[in-house]
Amino acid sequence: MSAVALDVAAVRARFSALARATAFFDGPGGTQVPDSVIEAIADYLRKSNANLGGPFATSRASDTLFTQAREAAARFLGASPGEVGFGANMTTLNFALSRTLGRTLQAGDEILVTRLDHDANVSPWLELARDHDLSVGLVDIRDDCALDLDDLQAKLSDRTRVVAFPWASNAVGTLTDVRRIADLAHERGALAWVDAVHYAPHGPIDVVEADVDVLLCSPYKFFGPHLGVFYGRREVLERWRPYKVRPAPAEPVAHRFETGTQAHELLAGLLAAFDYLDGLDWTVIVDHERDLGRRFLDGLPTGIALHGPPSMEGRVPTFALTVPGRTPSEVASFLAERDIAVWAGNYYAVEVMERLGLAHGAVRVGFLHYNTAEEVDQLVEELGRLA
Repeated sequence: MSAVALDVAAVRARFSALARATAFFDGPGGTQVPDSVIEAIADYLRKSNANLGGPFATSRASDTLFTQAREAAARFLGASPGEVGFGANMTTLNFALSRTLGRTLQAGDEILVTRLDHDANVSPWLELARDHDLSVGLVDIRDDCALDLDDLQAKLSDRTRVVAFPWASNAVGTLTDVRRIADLAHERGALAWVDAVHYAPHGPIDVVEADVDVLLCSPYKFFGPHLGVFYGRREVLERWRPYKVRPAPAEPVAHRFETGTQAHELLAGLLAAFDYLDGLDWTVIVDHERDLGRRFLDGLPTGIALHGPPSMEGRVPTFALTVPGRTPSEVASFLAERDIAVWAGNYYAVEVMERLGLAHGAVRVGFLHYNTAEEVDQLVEELGRLA
């Protein structure tokens, strides 16, 4: 527990988007960005807009930016710069990387995914299975929405090649034991393939400590622009034949899997987002978000159903709710009319919604470090009117 409280007012002052009346609990679908990110994107386009590899000043500046962005992303993930790459978004990267891995697989090989996953870490494997005659197994969850590790162990086999799983559920907020899952996968010779999109704004990532092989995340979920970032363990990436144009360099190793010209202006924004995060303390962020989560759970009106972990243990502050007699869309619209932004639906978490029997999905509420206790109280009050 940190002895230092987060200065939320100082944080919010860095986000012009937060100056309006809206309480933004829509972070699981994409966060607001600090002004420094917006300025960095515009500044690049004004002063450095060029492709890479030229002898002139703007191209040299772009080369430097690309190197700095790769180094900053590596620090964020606990990786080496050569193991980090960029792309359009997590989903596009996952389709591309899974296709590349597919070149090494044989008919009858198996992929395991989980009911906690966003479909961006399920459908790429289903499509790959159709192309290569693979099998895809589904690891179940317990009634409290924790991943069932006993079911994972029972389904692992000598034909398992990948265990694909989320660091945190984007639907119900459940955290997974990443290192334990990676160890179980490695015991069977399988890759540990992690979707860290939803976890990234809520806590530190260290791919070496977690011992994962591939990890993907999306900067627009952690106060940056819309693009994707991936990590691949060097010895894993070096075994794969990439889909790339012939003149594209083979080093850094992750660069082999970056197709086409990257969005340089967004890399400038990403670098500013990392600078912003570097000025914060993860322990303070976690404590603040847990306080908000406890405040919300303590005040949740009777009659509103919570789907997922019942306390702040084993979760991030993302909550799936249903209100009897109201569809999730009706609840989200009711709150939107009162300047409270939340999501309704399944948020591409198809399997967990099916497991919970939520045909229309749920209302998703997500807290971030820029949210305030007063905003949480406002949400609780308005939910009370519905309940």
